Amino acid sequence: MKAISIDRDIRIMEICGTHTSSIMKSGIKGVLPSNVKLVTGPGCPVCVTPQGYIDGAIELSKRTEVIITTFGDMINVPGTYSSLKLQKALGNDIRVIYSPLQALKIALDNPSKEIVFLGIGFETTAPVTALAIHKASIQKTKNFSVFCTLKTMPGIIKHLVNSEDLRLDGILCPGHVSTIIGERSFKFIPEQLKIPAVIAGFEEKDVVSAIFLLIDMITKKENKLENIYKRFVQYDGNNKAKEIIRTVFKSCSANWRGLGNIENSGLKIRNEYESFDAEKKFNIKVEEKYLSKGCLCESILRGNKTPEDCSFFGKQCTPSTPIGVCMVSREGSCGIHYKYHEFRL
Repeated sequence: MKAISIDRDIRIMEICGTHTSSIMKSGIKGVLPSNVKLVTGPGCPVCVTPQGYIDGAIELSKRTEVIITTFGDMINVPGTYSSLKLQKALGNDIRVIYSPLQALKIALDNPSKEIVFLGIGFETTAPVTALAIHKASIQKTKNFSVFCTLKTMPGIIKHLVNSEDLRLDGILCPGHVSTIIGERSFKFIPEQLKIPAVIAGFEEKDVVSAIFLLIDMITKKENKLENIYKRFVQYDGNNKAKEIIRTVFKSCSANWRGLGNIENSGLKIRNEYESFDAEKKFNIKVEEKYLSKGCLCESILRGNKTPEDCSFFGKQCTPSTPIGVCMVSREGSCGIHYKYHEFRL
């Protein structure tokens, strides 16, 4: 890639953890001009799940009448004093599943137990979570509920671009989320935030093309949205998926680990379906918690620090002995950097 004629650093944020993985795996950073900085955003759903939620799920798992069902990455996330992995080893009934519809089947197969699905993720997992709740309502499955902490992307992007301590020149939009909410949902980036954005896939050529387009628009001072992932991302997205989300959930403020409470960046279960809201059903108290002293996950999620800036990275904190949540998930920036980093400590 040719050097560009601009006399300052250009900061481009990739939001999606899969984009971060592609960038690190392919060595894209090594071919960029020295003044083009790629900033990793909060695109890992496990990583942005607040500590208080993790502790709430752990406490819920200790109840003998409860079966916890969850995506695999959540098992290893360290809580304040324990983890779901440790609680499972101690005999609590915690099951890894691939879809909340599996949790609904477990509820039907175990009528004497309360089945709780840990509903984390972004707009990509929201439709099937909504579908599970809707089906449970139709079937009158009273022993199924969702402990919901779903997040949405437009609100957090607005928050990041408007942050005084984080100067961003362009956004590489989250590809998976874009397939659900569509190209239209990101038009606010050039129109309101006045910076360019690109929707792209995850192959190296997709990511390189997106970065090139962003650099070109930044250099020309053109604020536009380009969709180069049209093979999967339609202008209006997936209307059926959006409809089931609107039916079951409503927009709310949400607590993002390291970022705080962000307006219109989450989804909560509507009152019509509140009997399937585990937080209300079990009176779960989600308290604000903080990370281990010295862990930089909160700053890394904000884009202010890189994993290599953390003194724990690759030493005390590794995928087998994670201190911070960013090392746990396959979409977490620390785990990705550790996997593809040239230097092993």
